[in-house]
Amino acid sequence: MATPDQELTELVRRTIDAFNQGDFGAAVALAHPEVVFARLGGLPDLQGIEALRAWMEPDAFESQLTQIGRMETVANRVLVEQHTVARGAGSGIEMSVDSWGVWTFDEAGKIARVQFFLRHEEDEARRALSGD
Repeated sequence: MATPDQELTELVRRTIDAFNQGDFGAAVALAHPEVVFARLGGLPDLQGIEALRAWMEPDAFESQLTQIGRMETVANRVLVEQHTVARGAGSGIEMSVDSWGVWTFDEAGKIARVQFFLRHEEDEARRALSGD
């Protein structure tokens, strides 16, 4: 039987796997209807499944793959070390980004919030993991 920590990390893995495969419907299936997606670079948050699903649609990138590194769980949050490689649509230029993701789950096990941090923002990511 899986522990609660294992169940949360498996939900994150399934969601990222679905995103990597271009199955955006499956990627948002585990999200709360009012999920909040806190984007990098000070861009405004996205709220709701439809906004998150629209963000996933390929536009600037012809391909994107996120690889999961280590994961750490505290209460209802999962910290994910991740590496993303994307190829620009039209230009073919490849981009590589190391980042942290903090995934917050509600009481029903739905994704309530996803927040990303750049690699050098590990301290901020760990504060978000602990709920500070």
